[in-house]
Amino acid sequence: MANPERNAVLLLAHGSPDSVEEVAEFLLRVTGGRPLPPPVVDEVKHRYGLIGRSPLTELTLRQGELLARESGLSVYVGMRNWKPFIADALDAMISDGIEHAVVICLAPQNSRTSVGLYRSGLISNQGLPFTIDFVESWHDHPLLIRGFAEKLRAGWDHACRAAGAQVPIIFTAHSVPERTIAEGDPYESQAKETASLVAREAGLNPEDWAFAFQSQGMSGGAWLGPRVEDTILGLKEKGHRGVFLQPIGFLCDHVEVLYDIDIGFKQFAEAQGMRLWRAESLNDSPFLAAALADIARPRLVTALDPTR
Repeated sequence: MANPERNAVLLLAHGSPDSVEEVAEFLLRVTGGRPLPPPVVDEVKHRYGLIGRSPLTELTLRQGELLARESGLSVYVGMRNWKPFIADALDAMISDGIEHAVVICLAPQNSRTSVGLYRSGLISNQGLPFTIDFVESWHDHPLLIRGFAEKLRAGWDHACRAAGAQVPIIFTAHSVPERTIAEGDPYESQAKETASLVAREAGLNPEDWAFAFQSQGMSGGAWLGPRVEDTILGLKEKGHRGVFLQPIGFLCDHVEVLYDIDIGFKQFAEAQGMRLWRAESLNDSPFLAAALADIARPRLVTALDPTR
């Protein structure tokens, strides 16, 4: 039977460069070493320059700290594309004598373009001296849904007061190539299910909200829609002069939130004569820490006593 002091949780995230100067190297890691066209690299640098820096790393590390406090477990954090890398986290776990780890990706909806790549990052580290329990998805966890709903209600109520009218909501998640879904990826259905559960938890009516995909790639093939821009235009045609966004595929602020929504979509909406608000990201939400702890605990109990 495993030693409870040798159990741990490993959180995996995408990673983000700490400065504009690191963007080119970061993008090479994202693409597996395949160079992107210079205009694409320059555009990404421009976006990071506008937001100053991405807080993804520090927020993810903070989420790990809150999980450790909530659960009393040892928690490690590894990034697929930047420091601290997954390999660094695994080295630390080996040094600490970890015997078993529950692995949770900070991407609640399962796609081979995100969760699948995290799993590959683990598999590439063959010969680990501890066992792994990999969580495939947790897009419908009740505490995750409550966390999103809490942020939604607070931000939406403010937006409706500011607008003097009820503002329609668009739930968003990061787009993926259409071929990914055609090959059986569950991501689209899980993202839409998360949105539907948050809407129900927040007491929304079906006519109050829509769903769209954001941050489509800048190169290569068709990406999943509908696009946020097209959805905003549809709402304008219905007579709305404001819109409220909540990204339910992201757990903290980073470039897809701070640039794509706060700058890009806001400017697009303003050009249409509309105002745009968004929900705060979960970031250090107690509900998020509680959700992660609730996922990890029963799996570790089973590891300690397989008969349970």
